[in-house]
Amino acid sequence: MKAGIVGLPNVGKSTLFNCLSNAKAQSANFPFCTIEPNIGVVNVPDPRINKLEELVKPERVQMATVDIVDIAGLVKGASKGEGLGNQFLGNIRECNAIIHVLRCFDNDNIVHVDGNVNPIRDKETIDIELQLKDLETIEKRLEKVKRAAKTGNKEAQTEEALLNRIREALLQAKSARTIIPQSNDEEVLMESFQLITAKPVLYVCNVDESSAVNGNKYVDQVRELVKDEEAEVIVLSVGAEADITELESYEERQVFLEDMGLQEPGASVLIRAAYKLLKQQTYFTAGVKEVRAWTINIGATAPQAAGVIHTDFEKGFIRAEVISYDDYVQYGSEAKAKEAGKFKVEGKEYVVKDGDVMHFRFNV
Repeated sequence: MKAGIVGLPNVGKSTLFNCLSNAKAQSANFPFCTIEPNIGVVNVPDPRINKLEELVKPERVQMATVDIVDIAGLVKGASKGEGLGNQFLGNIRECNAIIHVLRCFDNDNIVHVDGNVNPIRDKETIDIELQLKDLETIEKRLEKVKRAAKTGNKEAQTEEALLNRIREALLQAKSARTIIPQSNDEEVLMESFQLITAKPVLYVCNVDESSAVNGNKYVDQVRELVKDEEAEVIVLSVGAEADITELESYEERQVFLEDMGLQEPGASVLIRAAYKLLKQQTYFTAGVKEVRAWTINIGATAPQAAGVIHTDFEKGFIRAEVISYDDYVQYGSEAKAKEAGKFKVEGKEYVVKDGDVMHFRFNV
């Protein structure tokens, strides 16, 4: 599961990506590795794993991760291949969610590709290019399905009706994510279309340091514009985040943050938001060898969660032994939580809750 950072050139995308790549920005043991030149595997900041480490005192700790992709800057005409348009659209199609960076600061030394700062126009530029590409995809698909629909094929008729609804939205400059599937069949079809504008999105307003806490007029404009999208807006000073990564000690970084009026780096807030945007959640395993956060889809069952550790765990699943994170911390250990009656045995139908501390019994 990957979240792609998109935006016009010179809005701060690559600087933000580099901030996420620097372990010191979040905590002393925040690893980051590059799989490809533009993909980073970033640990998800989670104070719960620090607490479990404190209680269990394991030999090692492994945090949950999220993949962040730095995607080439987009320009007008990208849908027709202008600039790096084809590369941009190919990369974003492979992502599961979009982090849209908007420039919300004035600085005469940093050239804006369109001449002046206007995050509303910038957002619309990218939206239109993505919508045009999706419109091209939809119209090609409609051509194929219309013939089958005319013969009375029910599946083709369902698909044609959905494609026409999406097409109408795109022609009105609305993204595909505004179309809500009306049935399971439509949900499966929607997924199969792989539309760029159907992907969930969050907006990052890149501001100057003085606006990092309360935002500014540009941020207000963005919030007003996206209020009906049910999308999160994060305010972040990418320049300040870059300065934080240059500081050597945790204490220096904390002083810098306090001077800005922040409790933690904005990059940490962003990583958690991206994790949530990808509909991911965490469960833990906790033992003296290792305390580990495992990533699962929201709604995953116990066998599916076990399968993340090893496919054999899912195939031979017998039961899951579960203690909620809050109970584990309240009683201080697995043994004491058991004594207090907070230890549950769950079967194949159990839907894992965020923060569950789990053991699996299996037989292969």
